[in-house]
Amino acid sequence: MALSSVAVAVFAQQRPPIPAESVVLAPPYADYADFVLASPIVADVSIRSVTRLKGPDAVGLSSGEARLYVEADVLALIRGAAPLPPRIAYVVDVPVDSRGRLPRLRKARMLLFARPVPHNPALIQLVRPDAQRDWTPGADALARRITQEVLATDAPPEVTGIGNAFHVAGDLPGAGETQIFLSTADGRPVSISIQRQPGEQPRWSVALSEIVDESAVPPARDTLLWYRLACALPAALPDSSLASVDEEAAKIAREDYRFVIRSLGPCTRSVRP
Repeated sequence: MALSSVAVAVFAQQRPPIPAESVVLAPPYADYADFVLASPIVADVSIRSVTRLKGPDAVGLSSGEARLYVEADVLALIRGAAPLPPRIAYVVDVPVDSRGRLPRLRKARMLLFARPVPHNPALIQLVRPDAQRDWTPGADALARRITQEVLATDAPPEVTGIGNAFHVAGDLPGAGETQIFLSTADGRPVSISIQRQPGEQPRWSVALSEIVDESAVPPARDTLLWYRLACALPAALPDSSLASVDEEAAKIAREDYRFVIRSLGPCTRSVRP
């Protein structure tokens, strides 16, 4: 089977399509975090050639799109367990204009978020139909920064839900502490602590171990820890987390949780994950 036919067969497994209007030059942090976390390969490439695929090779193609077999020169491997060959190939669907003309892609510089194809090192598969992104200095820097965060030995784990939560009143009226324990994909402990003092704004922090650091501060926006929380936590504390807490303590715990969510801010995405 020719390399282009193999690429089409691999690509057919990754649909459904993404609307053309979702492709933007500079997606928010959450967009690139989604891509990097899903991608064993992140590469900076220059497109050498583009071949439009038709007939059986374009089955399932959406209206207003064209399917392309792309060959690209690798300029830099940002993430990868093994080196890539100097030239790689992949299949991608792109929007066409009202006359059916292709965008000008030859010699275009792109960031690719992909996975390897077994037994064929010259072929990759995009992790999503929109995982070919226009290269810009800012996009390149963001992809590299997130890759470093993801591969760090102390990278925060994936948050999968909320466990138990409780509130303990302090010695003074209005004082107290709420602790919220999170569940994670790999079982590592993550908890949120909210400290209240009379007449002061609540303070909160995150612990990535069994030990709570009293001097810790909330995670900075557009960091991997911020993403793990802002993009995974529900809008409200679930009732199941407060099953063993009395009504007054549960009310304060819910208020403290809402404070944390407001402090984190929205997990803004420009494209669908």
